[in-house]
Amino acid sequence: MKTIVLVHGFWVTPRSWEHWIERYQQAGYNVVAPAYPGLEVEVEALNADPAPIEQLTAPAIISHLESVVGGLDEPPIIIGHSAGGAFTQVLLDHGYGVAGVAVNSAPTEGVRVTPLSQVRASFPVLKNPANRHKAVGLTPEQWKYTFANTFSDEESLELYHRYHVPASGRIFWNSLLANFEPGPQDVHVDYHNDNRPPLLFISGSDDHLMPPSIQRSNAKHYKSPKTVTEIKEYPGMPHLMPAHEGWEEVADYALTWAVNQAGWPTATK
Repeated sequence: MKTIVLVHGFWVTPRSWEHWIERYQQAGYNVVAPAYPGLEVEVEALNADPAPIEQLTAPAIISHLESVVGGLDEPPIIIGHSAGGAFTQVLLDHGYGVAGVAVNSAPTEGVRVTPLSQVRASFPVLKNPANRHKAVGLTPEQWKYTFANTFSDEESLELYHRYHVPASGRIFWNSLLANFEPGPQDVHVDYHNDNRPPLLFISGSDDHLMPPSIQRSNAKHYKSPKTVTEIKEYPGMPHLMPAHEGWEEVADYALTWAVNQAGWPTATK
C-alpha cells in the first residue's frame, strides 16, 4: 500500500488533517500524519501545558520528519500545510519522497516577499522579542484573522477550540531573521537541485498568513530546468484550507497531481 505523509503547520497539530486523513485512507492509501517532536499529545493537553512547544527547533522538526519518512518501506508522497509546506520543501531537497505538495506554504530561506496581511497575522508573535523564547498562542479574534477569515464567527470559534495550540516563537523569530543573517539557515533548500522530486504549490486567494504572492515568489526561486515546480491557486480560500468548504476538491487535486508525478498506479480500496 502506498503512503501519503501529511505535515502540519504552526498553531495546529496533526488533528488539522483529520478530513484529509479519512479521505485518503478511503481512497486506498496508508496515511501518516506525524506530530512535531514532543507534540504527540492532544490539542487540549498542549494548551494546558505548552512547554514542549517552547523547546521546538526547526532542525529538530526536520530531523524527526526525516526519520519518519526514511523509516517507511518506500518513498511516500509528502503534503505539508503552512510551516509544514516549508518542511516538505526541505524534505524533498534532502532526497525524501517521490513528490510533494506545499499547501499555503511558509517560505523557505531567501523568499523576502512580506505582504501587509502577513505582518498583521504574525504580529502576535513578532510584537515582542521576548516571545522568541515562548510558546505564543492566538486569541479567537487573532485566529479568525490569521486562519479562518472566510469562516463565520461561529465556525471560526469552533475550529479554534478544536485545532488551536500555541506556536514556537523561537522558530518564528529565526525564520524572520534568516533573510538578514549570512549563511544557510534552518529552513534552507538548494534551489538549483536537479534531483529534487516534483513540487506543487497550492495557495488560497484569501490567505492572510501566507498569501499567494509568497508561494509564487517561492516557486520562482527554484531554478533547475530538470525539476517540476507548479502552482495552483484557489479563489476564496483562507489559510485553514484543509478544513474549509471545498477542501475535498483541493485534497483530490493535490493527490491526483502527486500520484501522476510519482507515476503511481491508481490506488485500489
